[in-house]
Amino acid sequence: MILTVTPNPSLDRTYEIPALERGAVLRATADRVDPGGKGVNVSRAVAAAGQRTVAVLPLGGPEGALLARLLEELGIEAAGVPVAGSTRVNISVAEPDGTLTKLNASGPELSDAEAEAVLEAVRTRVESADWIACCGSLPRGLAPEWYAELVARAHRAGARIALDTSGPSLTAALRERPDVVKPNAEELAQAVGRPLATVGEAVKAAEELRGLGARAVLASLGADGQLLVDETGAYFGTARVTAVRSNVGAGDASLAGFLAAGGSGPAALASAVAHGAAAVQLPGSAMPTPADLDPSAVVTTADIPLDRVLKEPA
Repeated sequence: MILTVTPNPSLDRTYEIPALERGAVLRATADRVDPGGKGVNVSRAVAAAGQRTVAVLPLGGPEGALLARLLEELGIEAAGVPVAGSTRVNISVAEPDGTLTKLNASGPELSDAEAEAVLEAVRTRVESADWIACCGSLPRGLAPEWYAELVARAHRAGARIALDTSGPSLTAALRERPDVVKPNAEELAQAVGRPLATVGEAVKAAEELRGLGARAVLASLGADGQLLVDETGAYFGTARVTAVRSNVGAGDASLAGFLAAGGSGPAALASAVAHGAAAVQLPGSAMPTPADLDPSAVVTTADIPLDRVLKEPA
């Protein structure tokens, strides 16, 4: 069972339009609403693969009630923690060429008691979890050290932790030695304090995060592929993608694929790449099912193209 923790979940509304024109009245050609937040997306991808998952998350207002119902319809057990504020609603606008414009709300402010209640909800379920995935930004009211406390408590209970966050929250948590951290290229650059122009520079940055405490680093490099750097070495994975429809949740799908495949080694990296590639070819923040995956399109290797220039340098 994969337990996910999403301290700032959302309802994600996606509108597909022919073109975004500022100041105009636009008609959507398609729209959808999905349960959102990085940890929630991981749970959705795990559930889509037919594996058990439990989502721990604060829920408030009618938006929180709808989020819980949507999770239940997907076969995901929602371990909701009641909070006074309303769950946020995020808006994504997708254009046919793959351009995505996002409006993310800040979300409710959690009290000290509510923050502790989320940690307690994790504690009561930790023994049944093969992995705990802690994902996303922290809501107002939570200090950057909140993830570090969660990682420390989970490790004391014998659990393995995958952490997908950035900035001060990531830096503070590294001292507690999370088993896997999953930055994208921009977050990786931010963590080491310099831009990354090549795959080789990304490998060095991942090694620095390991030096700071991360036991393994799974780094998404966008269209360039993904890196896995752990105690056994560094590995690189790419996949053939026909057309990008939406990249919302693609990194979360990758993490789900990685953990569902065991959470270590080249085979898990290949699963991560396959899930991410499938996700970007789906609408909105839809998560891939096994039927969407194309393992034959994935290539993983220890022979990393260190000189390859990143298409979108961080």
